[in-house]
Amino acid sequence: MKTDLFYYTGTGNSLWTARMLAKELGDAELIPISRTTGDRILSGAGAIGIIFPVHIWGLPRRVITFVDALAKDESRYHFAVAVNAGQVAATLIQLKKRMQGRGLSLHAGFELAMPSNYIPWGGPGPEETQIRRIEAARKKIGRIAAAAAVKEKRPVEKGPLWQNILFTGLNRLAFSYVPTMDRSFRVDEKCNGCGTCKAVCPSGNIDLPAERPVWLHHCEQCLACIQWCPQEAIQFGKKTPRYKRYHHPEVTLKDVLAAAPER
Repeated sequence: MKTDLFYYTGTGNSLWTARMLAKELGDAELIPISRTTGDRILSGAGAIGIIFPVHIWGLPRRVITFVDALAKDESRYHFAVAVNAGQVAATLIQLKKRMQGRGLSLHAGFELAMPSNYIPWGGPGPEETQIRRIEAARKKIGRIAAAAAVKEKRPVEKGPLWQNILFTGLNRLAFSYVPTMDRSFRVDEKCNGCGTCKAVCPSGNIDLPAERPVWLHHCEQCLACIQWCPQEAIQFGKKTPRYKRYHHPEVTLKDVLAAAPER
């Protein structure tokens, strides 16, 4: 059974997850969501996997747009992997309801804890903690692939009840403000105008007038720009200058550029 793995990535955790799934599944194709276009997204595969990061305890806007454009096929198996920093909350429930509203079924949904890329809150933690999380994720990906290979149907995974209620409420409150949260980005004197930030942005949210980045207020808060800046010249608020940058250690800048929108 062929599987199309649609992934959305900023700093590589979801791309790495999709790669590991493809390796386990065998007959699988990796497709970046940022490069899907149009009102109707088609797939001839017998199964579709949707791999994405949890943003503010919910679905990224670009993933919602993708799901809303996904063509219906009652014979197709759908599963999802929500990559998160330890608080998946009700993200997969949100996805399942969104798909049901489109006449699609989410047959299984898995959460996958990975190192955090949310540098405004301190980032991924010590290197040994990152390694432990990645290795635990590697093992779980094997189990996810085994379930997907036989089209196993199961309830979507979710956080504890208190988390689902509290964080889902916070996500609903914050969602409309996310595009303009880029007002907290700034560049310091280390910026050399290389353009990496613009190139990696999966939502095309950065322009470079006078070789200095300007954010255009349709941000996804993926933080690819700050994490991939080779000069570490992009900051978010006041605390990030003292925090270490993060991207998945097995994902390169070239990999992320290949998944960015064509411009």
